Amino acid sequence: MQLFHAPRSCSLGIRILLEEIGVPYQIATINLSSGQQRDAAFLAVNPKGKVPALLRDDGTVLTEFPAIALWLAWRFPEAELLPDNPNAAARVIEAMEFIVGTVHMRGFALALMPGKFVSSPSAQEDLRAHGLSVASDGLRHVSTLLGKTAWLSGSRPGVADAALFYVTHWAATLNVDLPAPLRAFYDQMLERPSVRRAIDGSPT
Repeated sequence: MQLFHAPRSCSLGIRILLEEIGVPYQIATINLSSGQQRDAAFLAVNPKGKVPALLRDDGTVLTEFPAIALWLAWRFPEAELLPDNPNAAARVIEAMEFIVGTVHMRGFALALMPGKFVSSPSAQEDLRAHGLSVASDGLRHVSTLLGKTAWLSGSRPGVADAALFYVTHWAATLNVDLPAPLRAFYDQMLERPSVRRAIDGSPT
């Protein structure tokens, strides 16, 4: 498989899942700052012009974080990225969708890239502040889900934890205060070899 990945983007979470699974894969790095996501070569892979995109062994491409994460969980059930129990799995998916759809898209996307939405510098500052507020409120909600367990996805990190890590990684970069359960989660994730490889190293 080949993961189209941009460092410091949400595709970091998919790279973590691939490392947790332990299957061989290749990385194709996309430079978002230079606009490589809009190049014809990448648009031929993903016409939406965004990462992550996963080129699978059958030659088909899967896009969007939740779809890729769930496909990996179903394709490699031995990795235990998603609970077997339907109700528990639904709760994990619920958490992942909230992290991606609200904390990321309605929060950090505005805080990190306000210029994509408004051109006025003052409006960008207002939008950045709004995004940080939404992200912070969302993270506080997610922290309540970690009150009695180390991981959102079960006995080990899984699809929701990969999503939570990339947004807490952004929070750490922006010096956003994390509630104690999220700080403990983030520190534990940083200790995992899979996470260190995803951030710094080469694919398995």
